[in-house]
Amino acid sequence: MKAIVINGSPRKKWNTAQAIDKAAEGLRDNGFEVERIDLYDYAYKGCTSCFACKLKDAKTDGVCAMKDDLRPVLEKLRGADAVILGSPVYFSQPLGQVRSFVERWLFPIYSYHYEDGKPRVCRDKVIPCGMIYTMNLPEDMYQSWGYKDALRHTSESMDLIMGYCETLNIFNTYQFRDYSRYDITLFNEEDKRAYRDSHFETDLKNAYDLGCRIAEKAKSIGKA
Repeated sequence: MKAIVINGSPRKKWNTAQAIDKAAEGLRDNGFEVERIDLYDYAYKGCTSCFACKLKDAKTDGVCAMKDDLRPVLEKLRGADAVILGSPVYFSQPLGQVRSFVERWLFPIYSYHYEDGKPRVCRDKVIPCGMIYTMNLPEDMYQSWGYKDALRHTSESMDLIMGYCETLNIFNTYQFRDYSRYDITLFNEEDKRAYRDSHFETDLKNAYDLGCRIAEKAKSIGKA
């Protein structure tokens, strides 16, 4: 079985990337062939409202009609048995690059044709997904600053359109290698470092466990 893990961060070795790699490890330990994709390696735009995917008798087969760097990635996703996407959180939202990717990935699969309150979707089976968010905010600020409501929409869209999605939040991440270079009073470097040292290994273990659960879900679908 094949899985694709997607790093939506411009940093290829930092918090989001490390979490994605741990999720990939969980998938591999459950027998999956895993490919990692770094979105910042590709030049693409979000949806341009061409609506080729919404035509009657559309020939797009659930893949965005736009021909750019992202097209081969979207074609690979059509053949995946599981997908895990990771994004940092900027201004209470997934990264812009991630949002554009999600539009191009999910919108062609989604349909305006509803039956019994649910859209008809262009996929052959449920494809279990995981969504990993990494954020600078501590968990209490995530709640009080409204991030919980702001972030739920992407995960809910993945759940609706792909058939299953789990979300993992990683809070209070260590943002800079050297905090002394930056004009910051909102966070204290010593507190951030102490939190990272006591929590980040657990966060990575949670990402690994997410990969294992997504793998098990995908295998159960394959046996059905």
